[in-house]
Amino acid sequence: MKIYKLHKYQKLPITKAQAWEFLSDPANLKVITPNYMGFDILDGADRKMYQGQVIQYIVTPVAGIKTKWVTEITHVKEGEYFVDEQRFGPYALWHHKHFIKEIEGGIEMEDIIHYKLPFGLLGRIAHPIIVKNKLEEIFAYRQKKLIELFGDYK
Repeated sequence: MKIYKLHKYQKLPITKAQAWEFLSDPANLKVITPNYMGFDILDGADRKMYQGQVIQYIVTPVAGIKTKWVTEITHVKEGEYFVDEQRFGPYALWHHKHFIKEIEGGIEMEDIIHYKLPFGLLGRIAHPIIVKNKLEEIFAYRQKKLIELFGDYK
């Protein structure tokens, strides 16, 4: 059983309160997701993030194949961090921690994702060819979009 890890940092020239306000609104996930992914929220994004919240999406990550993704917000510490875990979707395991830390001149966001692919050996073969590259591309888009929205940290 292979569990992969993606670890990303981004600094932004905004306050912790501004960062939390944006990140704790589930509807903003669509704003920072590439359009080609066909990201649509079906249910559960009608209020600010809270522990136990279940959010349902449709995504089209590869080859126009629509996939339902259901996540649960399992942990929330107001203004500090939250954790989302996939309950149903394309991964065998998806555990995503989001941290916000105040730094001089702004904030640093940290994302730590542990994930496992389905399909055993086929999943492990697909990882370096498709999945890892796709996740890197999504997070590169997210970083660029957040800079467009909030400015670049200098």
